[in-house]
Amino acid sequence: MPYYLCRLASEDGRVLSQSFLAPSLDECRQHFEDEGLCILSIKLDWKKINIPAIPFEKKISDKDFIMINQELIALIKAGYPILKCIDVIVSRVKNIHLKELLMKVQKEIRGGKSLSEAFAPYEKNFSTVYIASLMAGEKSGNLAVTISRYVDYAKVVSQTKTRIRSALTYPILLLLFSIILLTILITFILPNFSRFYADFEAELPGITRALLNFSNSAKVYFPFFITFVILLVLVHFKMRGKEKYLVARARIKLKIPYGGPIWLESGVALFSRTLSLLLEAGISLLSAVGLANKAVPNRYLVQRMRSLPDSIKQGESLSEALSKAGFFPHLSLDMIRIGETSANLEGMLNDVADFYDERIRTRIDTFVSLIEPIIIIFMGLIVAAMLLSVYLPIFNIIQVVQ
Repeated sequence: MPYYLCRLASEDGRVLSQSFLAPSLDECRQHFEDEGLCILSIKLDWKKINIPAIPFEKKISDKDFIMINQELIALIKAGYPILKCIDVIVSRVKNIHLKELLMKVQKEIRGGKSLSEAFAPYEKNFSTVYIASLMAGEKSGNLAVTISRYVDYAKVVSQTKTRIRSALTYPILLLLFSIILLTILITFILPNFSRFYADFEAELPGITRALLNFSNSAKVYFPFFITFVILLVLVHFKMRGKEKYLVARARIKLKIPYGGPIWLESGVALFSRTLSLLLEAGISLLSAVGLANKAVPNRYLVQRMRSLPDSIKQGESLSEALSKAGFFPHLSLDMIRIGETSANLEGMLNDVADFYDERIRTRIDTFVSLIEPIIIIFMGLIVAAMLLSVYLPIFNIIQVVQ
């Protein structure tokens, strides 16, 4: 959606210049005509052409989305009607992708739709849970409180994602640096030593020969490796829309050592927190279970829980239905069972989510504390190999010359 630079004349004779985001030139013209302004000229504002710095960057960040919802809560509590709330938020949003979506939502609301109905077509950009929360808030007549609960939920989910990303950043950077050092060594430095040694008719040390052999083998097999990687990427893009492929990939993730339990417990925590949020918003257990299932990021776990609504329809309790899924830990099932018997299911689900979030945090901290020394030792071995492969030939040359 482009920006248009408009020159306008007001009723009192003032000439204004304003940049306005609109789907088309006609809609831009209609907007200012509705405000009673005389349009002198309209043209594309080339200074505001949006070019993403990273091709695959996320268009709408969690931070931006949480911020507009906090502003929406404040405006609703101040007594603003929904359309006015969206108008105010649209005028302040800087993220162009988010602004485009909100303008579409604004148009739908003007057409007579409710807030949840206006957001529904953009479920993939936000979340099913968010749409359900809006719907529940509208039905209960307490939209501000429901959105506030969703914001608390979104903050916890966002913090968990950030913690995992930050935990993996340092080890990955160290590993990449190690690979770059090794590549420079075997590609540029050691081949020069090899030619230099040949002039002296001396034999290279064993460690240097080993690295050179590795370098030569890598050069031979590198085209095959690249071809294999390209084929894997092509297969991934072709299969990524197929449910069986996504489920199989998600199942493999759960079998990865140390990472599998984190993904599993993350799924349990997300399901529990989402279900608690929806139940607190006034949605029935039968409807809430299906929506909470969609909040779980692992497709294999989602597939295992698809029968939950049917089990509950047949009269089973939530804990009994979850036990049939086969992956919920016994402790979580016991806590949910206690919540059902004490008529405090929402509170107990929150406790389950908090417990497993804390376990995930501990696992991540342990992982970081273990992986950092391993990577540092690996880098130390690479540096030691580099030094030995470079200096040993020099010492040998000195002996040959003497």
